[in-house]
Amino acid sequence: MPKVPLCDLYVYDTASVFEAMSLINKNTMGMVFVVDSSMRLLGMLSDGDVRRGLLNGVGLDENVCCIMQKEYRFMLRNEVLDFQALQHFRLIPVVDYNHTLIDYYSSKNQFFPIALPLLNGNELTYLLDAFLSSWISSSGAYILDFEEAFAAYCGTKFGVSVFNGSVALVLALSALGITKGDEVIVPDLTFGATINAVLLVGATPVIVDIEQDSWCIDPESIRAAITNKTKAIIPVHLYGQVCDMDNIMRIAKEYKLYVVEDCAEAHGASFNGQMVGSFGDIGCFSFFGNKVITTGEGGMCVCNDKKLNDTMRILRDHGMDKHKRYWHTHIGFNYRMTNLQAAIGLAQLERIDTILNNRKYYESSYINALVPHIQPQPSLPNREKIVWLASFLLDSTCCSRDELLHTLKSKGVDARAFFYPLSDMPIYAQYSRASTPVSHSISARGFSLPTYESLQNLQDIIKVLQSTLKEYE
Repeated sequence: MPKVPLCDLYVYDTASVFEAMSLINKNTMGMVFVVDSSMRLLGMLSDGDVRRGLLNGVGLDENVCCIMQKEYRFMLRNEVLDFQALQHFRLIPVVDYNHTLIDYYSSKNQFFPIALPLLNGNELTYLLDAFLSSWISSSGAYILDFEEAFAAYCGTKFGVSVFNGSVALVLALSALGITKGDEVIVPDLTFGATINAVLLVGATPVIVDIEQDSWCIDPESIRAAITNKTKAIIPVHLYGQVCDMDNIMRIAKEYKLYVVEDCAEAHGASFNGQMVGSFGDIGCFSFFGNKVITTGEGGMCVCNDKKLNDTMRILRDHGMDKHKRYWHTHIGFNYRMTNLQAAIGLAQLERIDTILNNRKYYESSYINALVPHIQPQPSLPNREKIVWLASFLLDSTCCSRDELLHTLKSKGVDARAFFYPLSDMPIYAQYSRASTPVSHSISARGFSLPTYESLQNLQDIIKVLQSTLKEYE
């Protein structure tokens, strides 16, 4: 991504705190400069200054000068840089001899996290609207709007919002009547929430292997694991890749099994042009802070069956009858999303195409720079994957995956190893009835690189990656 333009880093001294706050959200640098009409630098304002000002009673409509820093580090044009002295500064303005703002310096000694949400659309506007409406809990217009908009995006009739992606899976299994004595087939390579949901409803998970090319659950392994106790399959669209939904749905129909799609990492992915989440009985999504779109914490169940939709809503809302308040017809949960979360989610959804395009760009940049040392997540026929985290397999024989990640982290790049196979963990090992060599191979070689919209210094990361790999050659 290109350097942030200077015009996105300053506000005039006539601006309000809200205007400055909005620009900080947009530029992702954590601060803005304050200038007069002649571009003379008057001060600086950080996100921390805004928070402290609001806590001290400063209103959003008040002038930005009341909370800006009037003492700050700046650099003169043509000043010789002392990089060691400057490395602890996030952003330093560059001025001429008239103190006119002409440029800025950003320290290159930065830490690049694996993921970071960007809230530079209507998130703040909608959030403040929800806040000021006083509907901040589990009622409010944004909840219904977000549910309807997200369901429409997924190509489904109904959306039921919940407070995270893990409980979305629990709610889905509960609504389908999955319980003690039932078996549910899950892939060995997935986040623990997938198998935990099965255990939390009292059912028995059955762990199976994944496909070599897609890294997703293997339909043939599903078929081999089916018994007369099998009631459901949870295909996980892993790291934005799409499961073989044709074969999975064929097997489910043949054996009369429920399908709960775990789409936590695959918002916007599709199979044969049909969105993930719309194939099975219920699709479950996560809106955690590292996901494609976020509500901080949050999740959604989508479906096309009105009866399932109604059942999930009752179970989500304490099992209470929708037409008779305080009359409970089911043993339910309190899994509701707040109006504040939904306000953020709706704004995020408005930008999802841009978000996905940006993530695709990051992945292609990494691929161009790191081939032949890495094997990208493959693009497969009929499967339109998305980029959740840019994920690869290490092909180089010069170092181990874990050694590479340790070195990268020491240089400020938070690369992450893939999930461990579930079958390797003592608490889950008993649920694996067959060997899972593909899951173990992919897990041992896989890693993900920083992937988020505010990744302004992508080329800096690539330089670190290339120099590190060269060290091992």
